Amino acid sequence: MRAPPIRIAPEQGPWPLHDAAASRQAEQAALAEHAPHALMAAAGLAVARLVAAMAPHAQRVQVWAGPGNNGGDGLVAACHLHAAGRSVQVNLLARTETQPPDATASLAQAVAMGVPIVRGTDAAPADLVIDALLGLGTRRAPAGELAQAIAAVNRARCPVLAVDLPSGLHPDAGIPLGDHAVHASATLALLSLKPGCFTGHGRDLAGTVWLDTLGVDAGPPSAWLSGPAAAGARPHARHKGSQGDVVVVGGAPGMVGAAWLAARAALAAGAGRVYCSPLDGTASLLESTQPALMGRHAWWTAPRATLASATVACGCGGGDAVRAALPALLSSVPRLVLDADALNAIAVDTSLQQLLRQRAARGRPTLLTPHPLEAARLLQLDSAAVQADRIAAALALAGRYACTVLLKGSGTVIASPGERPWINATGNAALATAGSGDVLAGWAAGLWAQQAEAPALDIAVAAAWQHGRAADLWPAAAHGAPLRAHELVERLAHRCFD
Repeated sequence: MRAPPIRIAPEQGPWPLHDAAASRQAEQAALAEHAPHALMAAAGLAVARLVAAMAPHAQRVQVWAGPGNNGGDGLVAACHLHAAGRSVQVNLLARTETQPPDATASLAQAVAMGVPIVRGTDAAPADLVIDALLGLGTRRAPAGELAQAIAAVNRARCPVLAVDLPSGLHPDAGIPLGDHAVHASATLALLSLKPGCFTGHGRDLAGTVWLDTLGVDAGPPSAWLSGPAAAGARPHARHKGSQGDVVVVGGAPGMVGAAWLAARAALAAGAGRVYCSPLDGTASLLESTQPALMGRHAWWTAPRATLASATVACGCGGGDAVRAALPALLSSVPRLVLDADALNAIAVDTSLQQLLRQRAARGRPTLLTPHPLEAARLLQLDSAAVQADRIAAALALAGRYACTVLLKGSGTVIASPGERPWINATGNAALATAGSGDVLAGWAAGLWAQQAEAPALDIAVAAAWQHGRAADLWPAAAHGAPLRAHELVERLAHRCFD
């Protein structure tokens, strides 16, 4: 017997992701290697087995079967559940004369077994609903009866299991194709994991994601879903000088706290020495709650050799004042994390953009950490266009500025030129609070300072995973409480992501 489906858990990654094109290619190859209907039979059995695991006591199951092979998978599942003694109703929204051969065979099997099949969108009382309406090939917004069926699924007061994808969700971009998309309790991905289930709205719509490969190798991935970075103890002979220096440049008048938060995060990450250089020249150079942090006036005006000695996080609460510091930092700093107002300044200044692109040619890596609006400014788009395809936006930014990009948001996307993108598997809305982005920038800089030769991509993937995981393990997140930035730093400091 084939292995049961695997629950996709962030602590067990990384996981390969296959976009729609790669998934279709894998499916076609598998169909060519298997007997007719064999793959659909395996898929339907996988769905029925997961239903038995999810809801062992559910007696009434409603299956919404749409046109195409996704509906065929649902019909096969209905046959197994009916044979197991459950009360099953199939709502079939497909023209039988245009169904593909495998789906036609599944329908014939269901009819022969006496599975109740009705036409239309009248919902039946159910303990569990299976969404097999729309699958991988859908590119248009659901309309007519399909839209009505999706609305009926979403009105169900019971668990909803989506087959392969929640109906109405874009498999790559993680956005609803129109006004209607199924909100599933769980999704059983078949053959491969689709990126859209893990970024944008996909994380909310897909629920808990399971994978059954059906014994098929889907081939090289299109992207990766992140997992925990390998951790190791510090060698006894290490000292603070060998742990790297971090300098945070930010904190314009009224926003000095952002810079100190980033500095605290860098220290918590393990950097040997951390300096904060506020852009507010009148600000104190002492953070009274963190006496280990050191303040410096206008650090970016120091000699070039000094600038070349540290990892820098720039932009946290920087305001317009950050523009004065950027030319020297872009020209001389070996490892640079650019956040917030540093990104806004670069977006409107072509000379700074040129300096940013030149860094890669000189072997000086850069990590950008934009939220969608900052990314939109850098790409001269609007934020809706960025959110419409987050992976494409991150790749475009990485290519345009020759750097690594960490595009924040639900399902953070990390991209570097010439590399497969990554989607972060951790995080929740507890991070939707002031200062959490500053903490991420400082944490990334602190990790990077200790691993000066590490690729920016590796640092970004690790930092995003740990930052989000700390929020996932925040007990109050389940009650809707925010994880305030200073608390986030402390959780990271105590490695509350392991």
